[in-house]
Amino acid sequence: MMKKFTITMAASLLLGSASLASAATTLNLSSWLPPTHPIVADMIKPWMAAVEKESAGRIKINLLAKPLGAPPAHFDLAKDGVADITYGVHGYQPGRFLLTKAVEMPFLGDSAEATSVAYWRMHKKHMEQANEHKGVKLLGLMTHGPGQMYNAKRPIKKLADLSGLKIRVGGGVINDVSKAIGATSLLKPAPKSYELLSNGVADGVFFPKESIKSFKLTKLIKHATLVPGGLYNTSFFLVMNPKKFSKLSQADQDAISRASGENFARIAGKGWDNADTAGVAAMKADGVAVITAGAGLIGEIKGATSSIEADWVKAAGGKGVDGASLMADLRAEIKKLEGN
Repeated sequence: MMKKFTITMAASLLLGSASLASAATTLNLSSWLPPTHPIVADMIKPWMAAVEKESAGRIKINLLAKPLGAPPAHFDLAKDGVADITYGVHGYQPGRFLLTKAVEMPFLGDSAEATSVAYWRMHKKHMEQANEHKGVKLLGLMTHGPGQMYNAKRPIKKLADLSGLKIRVGGGVINDVSKAIGATSLLKPAPKSYELLSNGVADGVFFPKESIKSFKLTKLIKHATLVPGGLYNTSFFLVMNPKKFSKLSQADQDAISRASGENFARIAGKGWDNADTAGVAAMKADGVAVITAGAGLIGEIKGATSSIEADWVKAAGGKGVDGASLMADLRAEIKKLEGN
């Protein structure tokens, strides 16, 4: 009788364990970049691991092998429930987002980690009220490392050197910056860069340092001009379908929140900074001539782009946001986080 009871008890425990295992929630994440790209390998995957850890294994995130749509479609893929979670670039959808451009302005800083963490803090302080991410659950924000200038034609030592060059850009503030400094901009998603350069459609790209390595452009690019503080940044989102989020238990919602927000910004920023360092090394190894913008070029860029931020401040006021205060707070926070 005792033996029978023991067997029955063991069977019950096994069934209970199986039931707990099957109770784990799996969320599908659509990704439009290859799994080896730093965004996926060093930002999204570590965040996925953080969610699983915070939820004690109750939440599993499935990184889909193929994207469920083109890069610009990814905000709506989460909004419409086609995917549970997505990430993407705000600037891939011109006219949709305004306040996110704050973090894309020239000369904000040299660290993606500092800028991304400051970005999340400024979103909570200044931007959240405007609800620009309506229709999704916003999990995180980040910027890439400071954007720089690369081309296959000539070194850029003065703005006149950009004249006539066709440059691939990713949307957002860099569209305005590229026009202001005299380049001919081509608005295309980042994965198109190799094709554009190899076919001669584009003469160069404006990118963070990591992207020249990540998109295998080191053999196509001959000249790099690095602008201290960055020519621009690009704003990214990490979002979730709100209905899917609301169906989770409070404990699981809290777990995702702990893994996201500022924690995600820090993970992503560190990933970008490390990848930028590797990007510069790869460029130099493949013979790209890397120079740092001199005081003359920096002065020209500042003069040509000064109205961009002023115009944005006015537009932010239309959304009930004090753009001047936001930018002052953002720069102060970045400076503090960079330890300057």
